[in-house]
Amino acid sequence: MAARLGRWSARHRWWAILIWLGFVALATVVGSTVGTTAMESHEGQNGDSRRAQQIIDEAGFPDVAREMVIVQARHGGITVESPQFRQAVQEIRGAVEATGQVENLVTPYDPAGPAPRTSDGTTALVLFDMAGAGDTADDRVQPVLDAVAGVQGRYPELRVEQAGGASAQRLAGVAVNEDFRRAEALSLPITAIILLIAFGTLLPTLIPLGVSLSAFVAATGLLALTSKVLHVADTTTNLMLLIGLAVGVDYSLFYVRREREERAKGRSKERALEIAAATSGRAVLISGVTVIVAMAGLFLTDHGVFMGFAQGTILVVLTAMVASVTVLPAMLAVFGDAVDARVIHGIVRVATRGRVTWRRRLGGRTGGGRAWNAVLSAVLRRPWASTVVTTVLLVALAAPVVGIRLGQPGIDDLQGDYPIAATFKAIDRAFPGGNEPATVAVSAPDVSSPQMREAIEQLKSRAIAGGVAHEPVSVQVNPAGTVATVQLSIGYGDQGRRAVTALRERIIPETVGGQPGVRAYVTGNMAATVDFNRQMTRTAPLVLAFVLIFAFLLLLTSFRSITLAIQAIVLNLLSVAAAYGVLVLVFQHGHGAELLGFTPGPIVNWLPLFLFVILFGLSMDYQVFILSRIREAYDSGMTTEQAVSTGIKSSAGVITSAALIMVAVFAVFGTMSLLSFKQMGVGLAVAILIDATVVRAVLLPATMKLLGARAWYLPGWLARLPTLSHGEADMDEGEGEERRASPASDPVSVG
Repeated sequence: MAARLGRWSARHRWWAILIWLGFVALATVVGSTVGTTAMESHEGQNGDSRRAQQIIDEAGFPDVAREMVIVQARHGGITVESPQFRQAVQEIRGAVEATGQVENLVTPYDPAGPAPRTSDGTTALVLFDMAGAGDTADDRVQPVLDAVAGVQGRYPELRVEQAGGASAQRLAGVAVNEDFRRAEALSLPITAIILLIAFGTLLPTLIPLGVSLSAFVAATGLLALTSKVLHVADTTTNLMLLIGLAVGVDYSLFYVRREREERAKGRSKERALEIAAATSGRAVLISGVTVIVAMAGLFLTDHGVFMGFAQGTILVVLTAMVASVTVLPAMLAVFGDAVDARVIHGIVRVATRGRVTWRRRLGGRTGGGRAWNAVLSAVLRRPWASTVVTTVLLVALAAPVVGIRLGQPGIDDLQGDYPIAATFKAIDRAFPGGNEPATVAVSAPDVSSPQMREAIEQLKSRAIAGGVAHEPVSVQVNPAGTVATVQLSIGYGDQGRRAVTALRERIIPETVGGQPGVRAYVTGNMAATVDFNRQMTRTAPLVLAFVLIFAFLLLLTSFRSITLAIQAIVLNLLSVAAAYGVLVLVFQHGHGAELLGFTPGPIVNWLPLFLFVILFGLSMDYQVFILSRIREAYDSGMTTEQAVSTGIKSSAGVITSAALIMVAVFAVFGTMSLLSFKQMGVGLAVAILIDATVVRAVLLPATMKLLGARAWYLPGWLARLPTLSHGEADMDEGEGEERRASPASDPVSVG
């Protein structure tokens, strides 16, 4: 199929390009018209948390941004009853109300429903709502922040600082959004520079970037359509760019390199494109389907964010895959040998007076460069030693994963110099759980009835009296009077989990849950963590089994070898495990914390499963491309050792370039302020680096040398399975006979 698609596109080049551009334009216009549908907050949760949040989302509560100001004595002797403390609170009230941007202000001195204060009297809160719509409050909060800062300047003996959703978005959210834009903006020039170094010429740099970016644009338009069925998180498009750029450039690299290689052998332009389509094009299809299958495993989690990520990634990989086997050969047919105009090569040659040439740096026509050749020769000479040493190294890197600790993203997710993070932490120390309370959503025909009011009061009093919760506690009722939310401050860690369990199993059933026609569920950060962990415990084994089984079957039908399929699965699992171990060493144990600018702590709880799926799919890229070259060489008549040497040397240069691009792009995301994305970027970069070097350059050839002819073992009862035909089958009969007759006379060049 890949050969036929490539052949048609090359022969009808302008039609192929116009059809692709029309598809991209249509997807973009339609996507912009319908718009991407973001998921509701409850769709990113599971279990009772999801049920509670759905009740709240559908209750029609006013869109309000709530803010608070902490007033805290910096030293002993000053309490809430001190004159200067009282005066500071009154000045806060006057200053923020004077801005005209606040309403419903409450102080600790109000006789009815006062704002909370600590038992020792050293800390109190001033609470208020931002006037107007909550989703735009960050645009209006700056005058309020300035007013609070003015009070702080007049009372150095007190800590007077503001925090809340609007102020957090204003003081930190903008910077985080800038992080995303900076990471995305840096990804493109970094990719272009690496491609320029790899090819030494401009067109092979622009063509992969053009294919990748057009695929991303088209996939974004398609996402707008599919999001009407399955809503997506806001960060889905960020992930799509990250993955789309990585796989799109990879696919184009392999395709362009193979076409240039065949031209260097003297093939005609048409023949070179046909061979590239039949070999690299086929590998692109197998690799793309493998990534899609891996990402499809996330649908089994039944978690909205994961399913949205899977949806977006599948779309961008699918469009990149289609572009690589259709419009890419058409563009190569249009430009012909102009893609090899070596402007950069000439500059290097002139600048060094001929002492340095690009071919020498890239390893010439004989393979992947001196380093790759030296490593590969040593590995093939001592395969047992190479296998043992490499396996021990990977197992040692993976060992720290035994002590991994997982945690839910919270205020600690924001790393860097953000004073508002310190403010949130100060509030949390004074009022534990106040920033992230447990919220009981109560749905009833009339939550304002005497029976329901009494039941809600019993819920509050029993939770506080039993040590399950503490002040501040707040109750809100929706305009229809059918839903009430009870926010209870609870602790963290085991204490928080015990509080959620007590609320669900004992306190709610014995109070509001015991009323007729009432539904009551608990949500909040801790409750969501409990439900997420429970959901992952149930579904993660299904995801792992799904990915491994389907990847195995795909490799089996692609390469007609049960041994190679098992080897690929084992190697990928080793590289993923090593990446997990490095994550624990860096982010949990703190090695490199100063360099990366973060505070050590637990690994974000959604990351391990997400990394497994992404890394398994991306790692399979290199496995498929290398095995395709090895299988091609083996089918031409070489021994297994000759095929391994030829296949790896012929793909070394492009594997190096592709890996460098992925590592560089992912590493950029490791510089972000959000710890979760920092962990994701570093984890992906380290995993790809390990996979493209230690695993593919050492462990893969060493184990294949040890396996010998057994590497191609296929039981007779499996021989009846359908197969994805090899590229040689799509070449003309005469050329296949010529290559089989002289397997070593046509060395592969990566030029």
